[in-house]
Amino acid sequence: MGFLGTASCQAGVVLDKLEAALEPEGGLMVPYDLGARGSCQVGGNISTCAGGLRLLRYGSMQANTLGIEAVLADGSILNMMNSLKKDNTGYHLRQLFIGSEGTLGIVTQAVLQCPIRPRSINLALLSLKKFRDVLSTFTLAKQTLSETLSSVEMMDSVCMTSVGNKLGLKCPLDNDSDSFFMVVETHGSREDHDVEKMSCFVQEAMDKGLVVDGITSNEPSRMTNLWQLRERITESLCKDQYVFKYDITLPLGKFYEAVEVLKQRLEPFGSEVQVSGFGHVGDGNLHLNVTSPTYSDALQNAIEPFVFEWTSSVGGSISAEHGMGFKKAKFLKYGKSPEAIRLMRSIKSSMDPLGILNPYKVLPPA
Repeated sequence: MGFLGTASCQAGVVLDKLEAALEPEGGLMVPYDLGARGSCQVGGNISTCAGGLRLLRYGSMQANTLGIEAVLADGSILNMMNSLKKDNTGYHLRQLFIGSEGTLGIVTQAVLQCPIRPRSINLALLSLKKFRDVLSTFTLAKQTLSETLSSVEMMDSVCMTSVGNKLGLKCPLDNDSDSFFMVVETHGSREDHDVEKMSCFVQEAMDKGLVVDGITSNEPSRMTNLWQLRERITESLCKDQYVFKYDITLPLGKFYEAVEVLKQRLEPFGSEVQVSGFGHVGDGNLHLNVTSPTYSDALQNAIEPFVFEWTSSVGGSISAEHGMGFKKAKFLKYGKSPEAIRLMRSIKSSMDPLGILNPYKVLPPA
């Protein structure tokens, strides 16, 4: 740890526990942050290639996982617990286990690259009228907040209404039926400088007519409360109704079009079926949700495989940060070419010839 800027831990360590253990070690922090931080484990984060709220600033699991220990299908232990940031010796074998969902080996330990905890954190909650204003505000944030920008999140009016009605979380900004909201966070090293940068950014966005209203804060409890509006959306959508959830990556120009296209397609099911979207604008990851009073085969058949076909047709990915699992395995063809799938099968067959590691996950039946 310490001056090395790395942490070694077992796969079963809960993310929150690792974060707490790192703080005394030279002020380090885990490079990624997830809404499930209180229950998710590092091994699972690696195996699903978790993304999270601050990928924009600190990078992906592929970038931050320096070393791995894994148990292979034959029971042998592959030790790659390397803490070096540069190692170009042969194939990068550790990358095979990141995002492979335990189908090639079981991760038992890892070495993570850990940045220094920021001395200054600032947050803005913004309301906007059009999604194109969300994209313009994101561009402005990159230009004006530059090196301090750590997170840019978006949620639509349906999501904000849901956390209010289902969980009693009050949004401090007006929420009309066509509203969009953004959470913009910065990590820096000088409080006065960072507060001024954030205030200037929000003011400029309002002066340009991109933002209707906004509030800023650097007070920890206030920021935690504001983050709850974003982090508890999934919890609210699941309350007293059925949710079809999709985790996709899209070119930013198509980001919210996925919601609009699906709304139009599902109009015959009536107003009880709602389509909503929230997610990480900073890396193009949309969490697309369809809610209904109850589960319906007809509704699912109207959504799938259409949502995967459409995502593929616009150059997106059908799985952004939650993996394929066994439910989406049959749709792998919408994300990978036949040649890529053949190579994946070859790797799986070579490393797990008996097919005992997480069968039915990732790859569809041959």
